[in-house]
Amino acid sequence: MKFILASSLIASASAFSVFGNKAPVAESPAFAVESIPGALEPMGLFDPLGFAAKADEGTLKRYREAELAHGRVAMLATVGFLVGEAVESKTFLFNGEVTGPAITHLAQVNPVFWVLLGAGIAKAETERAEIGWVEPKNVPFDKPGVLRETYIPGNLGFDPLGLKPEDEE
Repeated sequence: MKFILASSLIASASAFSVFGNKAPVAESPAFAVESIPGALEPMGLFDPLGFAAKADEGTLKRYREAELAHGRVAMLATVGFLVGEAVESKTFLFNGEVTGPAITHLAQVNPVFWVLLGAGIAKAETERAEIGWVEPKNVPFDKPGVLRETYIPGNLGFDPLGLKPEDEE
């Protein structure tokens, strides 16, 4: 169980890493299907339904932003589920009042926790919107959700260990 927990923590931390081999970038848009980060040889971009082929650069950036955000939430939820199983009533958190299988833990948590969690999520999402999205007053009515030109999806400046390389090479 400790091995599974440790490997889950490492896997979830890697979601915030920017390392990895990138496909060579030619004179093309920053988020073209051929050069999007994550399109690695020999497989290239995994897009079995062809969404990326039909998308322009702005839409592709929004797809990638959604993919990264949902992936990070899913990894943290998985770690939380595993930790909930591993530390049942052995922690100072919630005074050891939460017991039983992890699937039943949500109903046992104090409502104050949910208020604090909701406020934290609202703060994080507001900051993410301020970093990545153009202000609504500067966006045409028929094109909501425009990302900033200089914004790289997923890059929120969170690098407490200083792992991000200085140059792109």
